[in-house]
Amino acid sequence: MAESTKSAILYRMVMPDHVCPYGLKSKWQLERHGYAVEDHWLKTRAETDAFKAEHNVKTTPQTFIDGTRIGGNDDLTRFFGGHVPDKDETSYTPVIAVFAMTALMALAASFAAFGTPFNVQAARWFIAFSMCALAMLKLQDVERFSTMFLNYDLLARRWVPYGYIYPFAEGLAGVLMAAGALRWISVPVALFIGGIGAVSVVKAVYIDKRAIKCACVGGSSSVPLGFVSLIENVMMVAMALWMVFA
Repeated sequence: MAESTKSAILYRMVMPDHVCPYGLKSKWQLERHGYAVEDHWLKTRAETDAFKAEHNVKTTPQTFIDGTRIGGNDDLTRFFGGHVPDKDETSYTPVIAVFAMTALMALAASFAAFGTPFNVQAARWFIAFSMCALAMLKLQDVERFSTMFLNYDLLARRWVPYGYIYPFAEGLAGVLMAAGALRWISVPVALFIGGIGAVSVVKAVYIDKRAIKCACVGGSSSVPLGFVSLIENVMMVAMALWMVFA
């Protein structure tokens, strides 16, 4: 019975040209935790500014529970025991998401082609699709990727254009390997960029002991440079050697 008496007051922007997404999230969080929400809409900029001035806050939405201001959506998440990442916090989630999806894609392609998801070709496609997906993420903003890449890649530090070439080379090798075509191009490219990448990661992380972020999923990466970054490069080298000797 006590659960049904929980209530909260929420102030959020709901205007003809803008409905605050964080306000919607706050309302959803409250309802998910069993709160009856007294939902107040701030329908104009003037009304929003007046609310901010009255409560001495810089942003909306704002949640109040039992007369106490909890704060915005991030504050509400923390109130309910959730985790809000810090600005510079590192996470393996982006690269795990990539590898999980490319693995499922490889299994699906193998099932469509051979009637079974589990065979040698599925493993090859997994590596090739992973290379393509990682290249795609880098190609979203080559400028940012190349800047981040310069933090640790040995060749890019000596020849800056390599930082711009790398994602195109990785994507080309991945596409050709997925197709099983033009091995005389894909194999040397994968060996070259994978080999240099592996050596660069080993030097930066295991020899120089540097704590920096990896550019493996693009220039806005939160992935720490380390074992996962090494795996990306080792996979490219392994795939190239596999195609040579298979």
